[in-house]
Formats: sequence, C-alpha cells, structure tokens
Amino acid sequence: MIRADMPVKRESLREVSDSVVECVGATPLVRLQRLFPHTNVSLYAKLELMNPGGSMKDRSALYMIEQAMREGLVNERTHLIESTSGNLGIGLAMVAKIKGLRLTCVVDPKISPANLQLITDLGAQIEMVTEKDEQGGYLHTRIRRVGQLCSMQPDTYWINQYANQWNWQAYYYTAAAEIVEQLRAPIDYLVCAVSTTGSILGFARRLRETNPSLKVIAVDAAGSVIFGGKADKRDIPGIGASRVPELLSREEIDEVIYVNDVESAAGCRTLLQQEGIFAGGSSGSIVAALGKLLPDLPPESTIMTVFPDRGERYMDSVYDEQWVARIRQERGEAI
Repeated sequence: MIRADMPVKRESLREVSDSVVECVGATPLVRLQRLFPHTNVSLYAKLELMNPGGSMKDRSALYMIEQAMREGLVNERTHLIESTSGNLGIGLAMVAKIKGLRLTCVVDPKISPANLQLITDLGAQIEMVTEKDEQGGYLHTRIRRVGQLCSMQPDTYWINQYANQWNWQAYYYTAAAEIVEQLRAPIDYLVCAVSTTGSILGFARRLRETNPSLKVIAVDAAGSVIFGGKADKRDIPGIGASRVPELLSREEIDEVIYVNDVESAAGCRTLLQQEGIFAGGSSGSIVAALGKLLPDLPPESTIMTVFPDRGERYMDSVYDEQWVARIRQERGEAI
C-alpha cells in the first residue's frame, strides 16, 4: 500500500528537461520472472519502448542527427531524408521538430496508419512509394526514391540508417552503457531483434568489453535476407530486411533464430499476459525466440534482451485476431 508520507526514490527522478529529446534514454531494466517460470535462467529486458517517441529508435535518431550537426553535415538549411518503416521516422520527426530541421520520410503502404499519422503530425513530409521491388517488398524502391530526392533537391542529407556508423554507436554509448551500470553482473547471452543490425552491434560491442565470453543471438524475421535467408513475404515492420545492411558484421553474431509473423503475434500476447508488458511485434519475436533458445542453455545462465517499441502501434496487426487469422490462412496454417 502506498501512503502519502512515503519517501520518493530520488534515483528514479530526472532533472527538469528543456525539451522532449532530452528525455531520450535512461530506460528501465526489468527482470522477467513470470515469462518462463519453469526455467532457472535469469532473464532481463531493457524497456526501450519507454523512450518518449515510443521506441529505441529515438536514440539513433537523436545521435545520428546531433553527430551530423557536430561534423557540419547538417545545419538549419539542411533537408533530412530517410527511408523508414515507422519507428525511426517518428524519432527523426521528433528530433527534427525540436532542432528546427526539415525532414522527409520515404515510406511504403505497409506502414501502420498510426505511425503515418504521428510522423505527419510531428511536421515531417511523407513520400509514399507504391511500386514493389524485385524481391516483392518495398525497401529497394524506397532507397531508390531517396536517391532521386537527394539528386533533385539542394542541401539534402540522407541519414542512411543501414550504413551509418553513428547508428550502432548510439546504442554503444547510451543504452548498452546504461545496462552495464544498471545490472553490474556478468551476462552470458544477448538476444536482440535485427533490422539494420545497428542496435545489436552497439549492444554487443559494449557488453563484450565487460563480458568477453558473451554469446550474441540475433532474432530475425522468417523471409528476411540479412543472414542469407530466402526472401519471402513479411508483414511485421521493424524486424528483418530485404537487403543486407552495410553495417552487418556477421562474425560478431554467434547464432540466428528465425521467427515468423504468427509466432511473433503469439509472443506479444504471452508477454502481455505474463509480464504485463505491452510491446510491439519485434518484442514478440524475441519472446518466441527465447522459447526456442532456453531449453538448450546451461543452467543459471544470465540473458539480456531489449524490447524495442510499444504495442499501441500494432493494434491493427499482431493484437488483431482477424489479422492473425489472415496471416495463418495465407501461410496455410490451421486457424
């Protein structure tokens, strides 16, 4: 029971911030004790979904823009352009709003209506591509459109999250450093969802400095080509890719676990029911991957994972029973 005279935990309070972007980071670390109750592993999750823009991409958006400004690549006249499936676009739009910068997000029809509305409300311009690429997706088409826009307009700067070294550094210097301070204990396994591979590399490189024997497990979407898989239809944004990101350093990844859309949706529901955490599709993929991984791990292992974004943006997909039924039907699974 909480009483009015109970003291406030001072370490939980922030100083007054001058803008919303100063609130990026310092996210909680939670021990997941109910998700897999019959195992004797220690499982921790960094709740990146509690960043002000709703995802871990707030960190990379802020870091990539601020570093570009420090290097003189971006100024008040610069028009930022990026290809994004949603979360990075929201983070970039939030930062651009505060920094007084113009931003165009190149998106495709798979972006959720909520994400599209939020990016627009934050003041970013939208460039929607509708032509599918040679792999049946939109990523290559989006990248080509970015190139066209940059060639047509003066003072443009392409963020390029798939090749930008500041992408992985954003997580190395912030979120991963926070984990080291928050846990102060050995970590045996790092399990992260992948798309650009920036976040998993940033976490892995920092955590391996204090945990040299750390095993890094990538969670990828079935149908993603990042690690050499065959391209196939994927419906959940934010995990997987239809091109190999330039950032990828395959030798730093020890294992890859593939998860399909139906498994991701089930993982989201399990996480909500067992831990009360309302998270997005990539977090559900992580839960599904952990279910496959845990039986093969040594007893008393310590596992670190990251929940990238919130669940509100997935109400019309992984939390929608009709959506799940359609995906099952398309894949020939029993409903």
